[in-house]
Amino acid sequence: MRAVHPTPSGTPLAIGAKLRSTRLAQSLTIADVATATGLSTGFISRVERDETSPSVTSLVTLCQVLSLPLGSLFEAPENEVIALADAPFINMGGSNAIERLLTPRGESRVQVLRSRLEPGATGGLELYTINCDVEIVHVLSGSLHVRLVTGTVELATGDTMTLAGREPHSWDNGTDAVTEIIWTIVPAAWSGSS
Repeated sequence: MRAVHPTPSGTPLAIGAKLRSTRLAQSLTIADVATATGLSTGFISRVERDETSPSVTSLVTLCQVLSLPLGSLFEAPENEVIALADAPFINMGGSNAIERLLTPRGESRVQVLRSRLEPGATGGLELYTINCDVEIVHVLSGSLHVRLVTGTVELATGDTMTLAGREPHSWDNGTDAVTEIIWTIVPAAWSGSS
């Protein structure tokens, strides 16, 4: 019996987008990377467009200049889909609100919550803060009163409000209709991974 050996995939390895996004995140131009690596700008451009395959030496050099672990180029992206029906219920402390966590519990970079606010729902009489850098609320349907130290802001369907992290606030659904909202918290205020 003959041994069966694996065959290479017919799909080319796409690493250019990862190299390009890493370079751009560091505000480096192709010329900057070319100077640091000794590679030509044309070659780097072709690598970023996956039009040529770099040698191992060139790839290691590019990764060193970009402070990018070589192995990260070959890792599968971490994508996770959470259907609304499967999103876990959470309690952020409000009343008459049904809240679901739309991002994975272990995701520490961002947290997205979907809230269904029944008539009279409130975040509480007292203003509260969330330990984050930025908090964003988007009204999917209905309306929302956001209370701040400086006054109240009225949000209607389609409106989005960005709050500075740790800014004292609360909210109310003062209408007789259900309000649906999305909260985005950056970075995540808590993680259920621990």
